[in-house]
Amino acid sequence: MLLSHLDLWRLYWECVSRPSTVFICSITAALYYLWGRQCQTPALVCSEAFSAFLHEHCPVVSERFSPTPWCWGGRFQTLVCSVLKSKPHVTYRNELIRTGDGGQISLDWVDNHASASYPESSTRPTILILPGLAGNSKQPYVLHTISQATRRGYRCVVFNNRGVAGEELLTPRTYCAANTSDLEHVVQHVKGLLPQAPVLGTGVSMGGMLLLNYLGRKRSESGLVAGFTVSVPWDAQKSSVSMEEPLNWLLFNKYLTSVLCGLITRHRKILEKVVDLDHVLKSQSIREFDERFTSLLFGYKSCEDYYVDASPDKKLHNTAVPILCLNAADDPFSPKSTFPLSIVQDLPNVALLLTAHGGHIAFLQGLFPRGENYMERLFSQFVHAAFEHPRDINKACCIK
Repeated sequence: MLLSHLDLWRLYWECVSRPSTVFICSITAALYYLWGRQCQTPALVCSEAFSAFLHEHCPVVSERFSPTPWCWGGRFQTLVCSVLKSKPHVTYRNELIRTGDGGQISLDWVDNHASASYPESSTRPTILILPGLAGNSKQPYVLHTISQATRRGYRCVVFNNRGVAGEELLTPRTYCAANTSDLEHVVQHVKGLLPQAPVLGTGVSMGGMLLLNYLGRKRSESGLVAGFTVSVPWDAQKSSVSMEEPLNWLLFNKYLTSVLCGLITRHRKILEKVVDLDHVLKSQSIREFDERFTSLLFGYKSCEDYYVDASPDKKLHNTAVPILCLNAADDPFSPKSTFPLSIVQDLPNVALLLTAHGGHIAFLQGLFPRGENYMERLFSQFVHAAFEHPRDINKACCIK
């Protein structure tokens, strides 16, 4: 019978009050047993052919995911990761590109000229990275992604959404999970510079939503050879409800809302021309922010309409490249009830890898989880498989 956390605390206090060897051994054994029950092989949902390809070229999908022993819960994993995660040193080359409406987008490049695997720059595979809701190229998960990719010999470019990377906002427009026009502009720009280099897109959280919405809309004309996502909120409406649970609101929602308000405050002079910023800045949740700012800025009749359009689950059937999506069942941002299991089961080109634990953009392992973790190992193996075995992966995913 699995011990409850209450049972464990009782054993712990017994150990504290009576520190005998017997009680110390008891609490150690109980903790080890409970941790062992947390270590499970992730569930891989996809077609038989895609599954065979992943098991051959991405062996990490067959391994048991062992979360950090003292950090089991999804909320705790998420919080600990945000505090402890290391930041590998990365030197960027920044490029500002103009958009059709007069705005500008900041791209951060890591050209990897020292690549031994791909010394020819024109054909060096390129990874396009889309950070999360208020993230940019400085996020630890972005830096670790780049570290993995450059070791493989690849080039990276980070697509910073408008106004989040310190650049000036030239037009009264920011970004959202549903509008893919800026991403399309960036892909066209990258492909124009490097027409012979294959490009793979990887998106984290809201960046994953944006990537999947783009792939669903562009279909076979996306310009990308594959997609990889981490911790995608599949249903924006239900994710919002989850984030408004009291503990999730206190730990995550309130902070993220303040970050979003801080971003638009930096661009107040130009944004106050189109919205009531004083009203927006009183937002106490992401939903209120989206009601008062995002949905209005992008022309939606309501926040609910925006959330329906932003949710990528119903667009998966339109995608036309191999896609691997990693989610954790205890992610407070993305409830497991929203995972599109039935949709993915009928698609040849989409794989959903589900861990029992891992939180939101965390997936911490080891006693001191500062370095590389499960999601980065999976990313490294998948991008290598997609770039080095393009015919095999396309055949497995029924892509001509």
